[in-house]
Amino acid sequence: MKLGFIGVGNMGGPMAGHVVAAGHDVAVFDLSAAAVDPLAEAGARRASSPADAADGAEAVLLSLPMPKDVEQIVTGDGGLRETMQAGSAILDLTTSSATVSRQLAEQCAANNISFLDAPVSGGVGGARRGKLAVMVGGPEDVFETYKPVLDTFAAKVVRCGDVGTGNVVKLVNNMLAFVNMMGATEGLLLGAKAGVDPNVLREVVQASSGDSFVWSGGTKAILRDTLPPSFTTTLASKDIGLAVDLADELDVPVPMGSHVAGLLTGYRDNGFADEDILATVRALEEQAGFTVRGLAADDS
Repeated sequence: MKLGFIGVGNMGGPMAGHVVAAGHDVAVFDLSAAAVDPLAEAGARRASSPADAADGAEAVLLSLPMPKDVEQIVTGDGGLRETMQAGSAILDLTTSSATVSRQLAEQCAANNISFLDAPVSGGVGGARRGKLAVMVGGPEDVFETYKPVLDTFAAKVVRCGDVGTGNVVKLVNNMLAFVNMMGATEGLLLGAKAGVDPNVLREVVQASSGDSFVWSGGTKAILRDTLPPSFTTTLASKDIGLAVDLADELDVPVPMGSHVAGLLTGYRDNGFADEDILATVRALEEQAGFTVRGLAADDS
């Protein structure tokens, strides 16, 4: 297919790389020229603007930081809604608002352009390995047409329902993940300061009812003190904020989600904005007067 790809940062870059490697004709745009360099070397065309990336494309994929960025690219002056050809599609990989996705789909439909919300999960590692989970909202026929493109960087691609449902599933997933992450950092620190070898604690919990994907991977990273900013606190705060906003729209109580949203906003505004969400364990360590980072056993 002839495709455009807009936004090739930490997540978008690896995803776009898999699309290019699969043999698609891809035009790439990003505000950072350096982000485009490896894709251009791999065979992608370097686009000069979003409109240029969309020129003649059957579909354009978006991987952007915020819902407002998606709105600007799609409906702003010279946006994709105006410049894409009739019968084409926008595949929005951004974690966004379900309401925004539905609004954009309606606006694009007026120009005979389809819109799928298709947020991804699996982190930078999953993107690099091509093993992401993709949660898609939109018409089934459009989904089936473009699923092979999503398959190039995913281990699992699921149509969740109509437009917006992909983001509903993603926001629920991320809310649960961040609640688990905050609990995992607290539990690891509590057990270690109470005198339990944190490696033993990690092993036992992994075999017990407290285990989770987050416990397994997150505590391992904390103990090894390998916490590069693969998913920043700013992005985490944005995602869980969208989940809480959705809950407010629907009058659904989410006290745990709301509490963690407050925690992450506080961390974001107090030095952790550009750091990985798990690096916030440093704030707990400072309060506890005990450091758990770097205590991994050699085989941990």
